[in-house]
Amino acid sequence: MERLAPDRRARGGAGVVVALGLCGVLLGAAGWATVTYNRLVRARAAAEAQWAQVEAQYQRRVDLVPALAGAVRGVLVQERDVIDAVARARDAYLASPKGSPARARAAASLDASLGRLVAVVEASPTLRSSETVAELMDELSGTENRIAVERRRYNERVRDYNTLVLGFPTGLLARVGGFRPLPYYEAAPGTSAPPAVTLPGAGR
Repeated sequence: MERLAPDRRARGGAGVVVALGLCGVLLGAAGWATVTYNRLVRARAAAEAQWAQVEAQYQRRVDLVPALAGAVRGVLVQERDVIDAVARARDAYLASPKGSPARARAAASLDASLGRLVAVVEASPTLRSSETVAELMDELSGTENRIAVERRRYNERVRDYNTLVLGFPTGLLARVGGFRPLPYYEAAPGTSAPPAVTLPGAGR
């Protein structure tokens, strides 16, 4: 019996080492999962916060629509359909839920409608000479530029987040945690660039 004791001690020591090794692996895996999950949460929150910035600039533009439509309505009697299209697009945007795909589509529709209105305004010498219209168009131009900047930043945040979600091994935890890729902002055909809203000589 005394001869077997060292063997038992050896086996017992090996078992302890294996147990400690397994504990270390489990603790390491748990630590990695916690850190990775938090990275996913932060990346998704950053993308969502950036989209809120895009919508804030959309709201600035939406707020300009009534004043611009009112300023041009009396002159553009023959272009009432263009003005009405802008008003409908604005209403559709305001009626759609914040942060929803429907609101993004409504914003793209408003892009297109405003682009047509801007083209009509620029073709009118009377409106080009109006100081009020010129000021509104300048403000609209600045807003469009800010929208473009915020959209680009949103796409950058989405790229960072999607890289985590679709990468390996992070993607494994992402699927378990319910993280899904976010869509990039893509302008509708014909609205990839802000409408030209410069009025040469307006108000001069």
